[in-house]
Amino acid sequence: MNQSRKMTDGALMLAIFMVLLFITIFVPVISIISMFFLPIPFVFFASRYGFKPSLLMFAVAMLLTTLFTTFFSLPLAVLMGLGGLTIGSAIYKGLSPYETWARGTLGFVIGLLFVFVFSQVLFSVNLVEEFELIVTDSLEMSASLMEQFGAAEQTEAIGELLELQVQVLIDLLPVGVALSAILLAFLSQWISYKFINRIERKQLRFPPFRNLRFPTSIIWVYFFALLLSFFNLDPSGIYFMAVQNVIVLTGLLMTLQGFSFIFFYAHHKKMSKFIPIFSIVLTILFPTFLLYFVRILGIIDIGFRLRDRLKNGNK
Repeated sequence: MNQSRKMTDGALMLAIFMVLLFITIFVPVISIISMFFLPIPFVFFASRYGFKPSLLMFAVAMLLTTLFTTFFSLPLAVLMGLGGLTIGSAIYKGLSPYETWARGTLGFVIGLLFVFVFSQVLFSVNLVEEFELIVTDSLEMSASLMEQFGAAEQTEAIGELLELQVQVLIDLLPVGVALSAILLAFLSQWISYKFINRIERKQLRFPPFRNLRFPTSIIWVYFFALLLSFFNLDPSGIYFMAVQNVIVLTGLLMTLQGFSFIFFYAHHKKMSKFIPIFSIVLTILFPTFLLYFVRILGIIDIGFRLRDRLKNGNK
C-alpha cells in the first residue's frame, strides 16, 4: 500500500513539475512566477519519502525534460530539482529551518555550477565572458552618449572607473552565485512550507528573524581572510579573488547578524517594530558608515554572546 502511494505521489509530482516547466519555458509573463514554484514538487515528495526515493523521481524528471521540452531547459530542471531534493530531505529528517535552508543553499550552489559547466562544455558558452561582454558594450554606449552631450573630457576617467568596477564584479562572481543560491533556497523553502502546512496540516515555519544566530567560527573565517588581504597578493591571482570573496560573503552574513540583533533588542525592550525596520532603511540609504556599524554589532553579538548577556541581566 505504501509503495503504491509512493508511486502515485511520484507520478502526480512529476506531472505538476512538467506543467510548471512548460509554463516557465513557453509562457513569457507567467514564467517569472512559475519558475520559483519548480522546486516545490521535489520538496513535497522528498519531505514525505526521503532522499533516496526522490532520486528516482529526479532522474525521471530529467528524462522527461529532455524528451518533451527543449534540451536547453535541462540546466533549469537540474537546478530546481537539486534544490528541491535537498530542502525536502532536510524536512524529512526533521532538521531545523535554518539547517534546512543551509542544505537547500548547497543544493542550489551545485545546480548553479552545473548550469555553468553545461553551458561551457556543450555549447562553448562562457557565462563570465558573456557577462563581461554585455557590460563592456553598455560602457561603450554610455561613453558615446557622454561624448554627444559634451562630456568628452570626463569620459576617459569615468570609463576607467567603470571598467574597474566591472572587474570587481567579475572577481566577486562566486559571492553572486552563493547569494543567488541563498535567495533561491529561502524562497523555495518558504513557499514549500506554505503548501506542506496547507496539505498535511503541519506547522513548518521559519523562526523569527530576531532569533537568527550564526556560529562563532564565521568570525574566525572573516578575520583570517581579512589578515590575508594585508599580504601583497597578486590582484589577478586566484588567492586574491578567493580572499575577497570570503571577506564579502562573511561580511554580509555578519551584517545580517547585526540586523538580527537589532530586531532582538527591540523585541527584548518591547520597542515598536518600526525601529528595527527603520534601521534597515537608514542603512540602505546611508551604507558608508551604518553598514560597518551594523557589521561590528553582528561581530560583537556572535563573539561575545551579547543577547545572552541581555537575557541574563534581567534575571
